[in-house]
Amino acid sequence: MSKNYVVGFARIGEQRELKKVLESFWAKNSSFGDVKKVASELKKRHWNYQKEADIDFISSNDFSLYDNMLDTAVMLGAIPKRFKNLRDEELYFSMARGDKNCVAMEMTKWFNTNYHYIVPELSLDDKYKLNATKIIDEYKEAKKLGIKTKINLIGPITFLGLSKRVDRGDTYELFNKILSIYKELLKEISILDDNITLQIDEPIFVKDNEVKVLSLIKPTYDSLATISKNINIVVTTYFEHSNEATKILVNTPIWALGLDFLYGDENLQSLELIANSNKKLIAGVVDGRNIWKNDILQTNKLLENIAQKVDKQNIIISSSCSLLHTPFTLKYEEKLNAEIKNWLSYAVQKLDEISLISKLFFNGIDSLGAKDKNELNINKKANKSRKTSTLIHDKAVQDRVDKFTKFQRDGKYEDRIKLQKEILGYKDLTTTTIGSFPQTPEVRKARRDFKNGVISCENYEKQMKNYIDDCVAFQEECGIDILVHGEPERNDMVEYFGEQLKGYGFSQNGWVQSYGSRCVKPPFIYGDISRPKPMTVSWITYAQSKTNKIMKGMLTGPVTILNWSFVRDDKPRDEVSKQIAIAINDEIDDLQKAGIKIIQVDEAAFKEGYPLREEKIKIYEDWAVRDFKISVSCANKETQIHTHMCYSEFNDIIRTIEAMDADVISIETARSGNELLKIFKEVGYKQEVGPGVYDIHSPRIPSVREIVQQIELLLEVLPKKQLWINPDCGLKTRKWSEVKLSLKNMIEAVKIVRDSLK
Repeated sequence: MSKNYVVGFARIGEQRELKKVLESFWAKNSSFGDVKKVASELKKRHWNYQKEADIDFISSNDFSLYDNMLDTAVMLGAIPKRFKNLRDEELYFSMARGDKNCVAMEMTKWFNTNYHYIVPELSLDDKYKLNATKIIDEYKEAKKLGIKTKINLIGPITFLGLSKRVDRGDTYELFNKILSIYKELLKEISILDDNITLQIDEPIFVKDNEVKVLSLIKPTYDSLATISKNINIVVTTYFEHSNEATKILVNTPIWALGLDFLYGDENLQSLELIANSNKKLIAGVVDGRNIWKNDILQTNKLLENIAQKVDKQNIIISSSCSLLHTPFTLKYEEKLNAEIKNWLSYAVQKLDEISLISKLFFNGIDSLGAKDKNELNINKKANKSRKTSTLIHDKAVQDRVDKFTKFQRDGKYEDRIKLQKEILGYKDLTTTTIGSFPQTPEVRKARRDFKNGVISCENYEKQMKNYIDDCVAFQEECGIDILVHGEPERNDMVEYFGEQLKGYGFSQNGWVQSYGSRCVKPPFIYGDISRPKPMTVSWITYAQSKTNKIMKGMLTGPVTILNWSFVRDDKPRDEVSKQIAIAINDEIDDLQKAGIKIIQVDEAAFKEGYPLREEKIKIYEDWAVRDFKISVSCANKETQIHTHMCYSEFNDIIRTIEAMDADVISIETARSGNELLKIFKEVGYKQEVGPGVYDIHSPRIPSVREIVQQIELLLEVLPKKQLWINPDCGLKTRKWSEVKLSLKNMIEAVKIVRDSLK
C-alpha cells in the first residue's frame, strides 16, 4: 500500500544550477542544449532524492524552465498573437521575459506566496491546440530511470481563474474550449502506462468563489475522471481550506483529494464527507511553506484525529503543498548556529520527515528500526529545545512592545504635503527610481569576499563607496530629480535587514525560486526582534554627501520583512510584525536626524500576505496597517515618506492603502498599462503616486516614444501634480547597459511631456 506523497518538489537545484545555466543561455554564453542537459540532470537527481527517502508518489511535470502556468499556456496553445511567429525556446522565453519586439506577459504572485507566475492571456478568438510533448517526455524520462511518477497538472478551473482576457471578457467563457484540450490531453496520458496517477492542482478552490465557478467543478471532474479507467485523478488544493469544493468533488469519480491541514485546518470539517465517499485522502501535514522541523509526535496526533473519521487505509501522508516554496537542503549550511540549525528542515529533510511520519502512523512506534527511532528521538529533543531556548525569548523586547504608544504620524496628509513641497521644491512629474541599481559581478564578489574574510572592512567599504559614487554621478548626468544610492551593500531587500536584527537568522544556501531564474534567500525569524544599531544610516548619509540633490533613504517595511521571511510558528504573526515595526521606527528616526529628507519604506509584499478567505482579511489589514504606521510614526511632518508595492490588484485594497497614510506610493503597473491606476482616480486618492512607466523584469529597452505614451496614459487618470515618474521596480537584476539607456529614455520622455504641458 502506498502511504506517502509529495505534492511537488523544488526545481532550481541545490546550488541554483538551473538559474546559472538559464542566465548563461540568455547571455548567449551557453546553448539551449546546455540548458536541457542541466534540466535533465536536475530532474534525475530530484527524483532520486525522493526515491531514496521512500516516497511513494513522486511527481513529473512539476519541473519547469520558468513557470508551470506558462508551461500550461504552451501546452494548451494559448499563445498571445504578438508571439505567434516565434517557435520553441525563443517563443517560451519571449513570453516570459519579452524581447526587442514583444512586451513580456504580465507576472503576479501565486496566491499568498512570494512565487510569481506568468499570467496567461486569453481571448474569445483563440484557437487552442494541444502540445503534450513536455508532459509525456518527462514521464518517459523518469520511467527510463525506473521511477514511475504521478503526473502533475494545473487544473482547468484554476488556469482560467488565474488568466486574464485581453478582450475584456470573462475567462470562464472559454471553459468548454479549454476543457476539451484537457480531455484530449488525458487521452494521450492514458496510453503511457497501465495505471497512472494524475495530480490536478486546483488551488483556486481555496478562495471565496462565486457560484458560477463552483458550478464548473462537477462537470469538469465527471468528464475528466471518466476519460480512462487507468487514470486515478487526485484533485489537490493548498494554502487554505476548500470545503465548498470538497462537497462537490466527493460526488465525482475522482480517486483522491489532496488537502492542506496546516494552512487550512478547517478542512477537518470535510472529513465525514470524504469518509462517506470512500475516496483517498492526501493529508497535507508536513509544512511545504516554512523551514521549521516538523513536530512528528504532534503531527501523529493530528493524523490520529483525522483517522477517527477517515479509514486509515484511505489516508496518504503528504507535504501541505509543493516543496518549491522551501530551500533545497541543509547540507551546505556550514555556518549556522548549531542549536538553530537543529530546528530547521529544508525540502530534502522534509522528505525524510514525511517518510518517518508515515511509518509511525501506519505501523506504530514499536515497528520502527533503530535508525528511525533515533531520528524520532532527535526530533523530540529539537522541538523541546526550541520551546525553551534563551535565543528565542527577550524580555526587554517584549516589555518595549507592550509599552509602545506612538501609533501614527503627527499631522494630516494635506498639511504635510504642502510643507514638504515647500521644503523639497520638486517639480510635477518628478523623476526617481525605486532604489536598487545593477548588482554587478564585482559588487557581489566584494560582498562575498568581505563575508568570507578575504578582504578587510576598509577595502570592502571603499569598493561599495566607489559604486555609490558612480551611481550618484550617473543619476546627476542623466537628470534624475530624486536620487538613490544604489544599494550595493544589500544582498536582498529583506535578508540585508535580517542580518542586522537580533532574533533573525540567515542561511548560506537557503535559496527559493521567486520567478524564472530569480532566487531569493529569505532570512528566518526564530526569536524576539530588536535593532542593536543603525542599519543604513552610514551608507545613505555618505551618498547624500556626494550630491546637492535629495537622496532617498531606503528601507524595507515591517510587513514585507515578515512576509518575505520564514517566520517563527510559536508566536502569532501580528506580534512578530509589531516587533519589526518598532525596529524600523528606530531606523527612520536616526535617518531623519542625520538629515535625510525623503525615506522610502517599501511594502512590496503587503498584498501577498492577504488571507485567501474574505472573513480573515480584516484582521490582517488591521495589524498590517497598524505596523506600517508604527514604523513611520516618528517621521516629522517635513520628512516625506514613500512606499513601494509590487504586482497587486488594488481595487479591493485601495482604502487600506489610503489608511497607511504614506505621502507617495510607487507601484508596478508597466505590464498593465494604466488599468491598475484607474481605481486611484475612481476613489479620489489624494496622495502622490509613482506608477512604473517601464517593465524592469524584461531585458528590453523601452523607447522614448513608448515611455511618452505610457506617461500620457497615466495623465488620463491622474493630474501631473500627483504623478511621479519611475521604473516599476528596483533595477538590481538588470545590466548597466540596459539601465542607462532605459533611464535616459525615461528622462527624455519626461522632458517631452513636460514641454507639451506648458
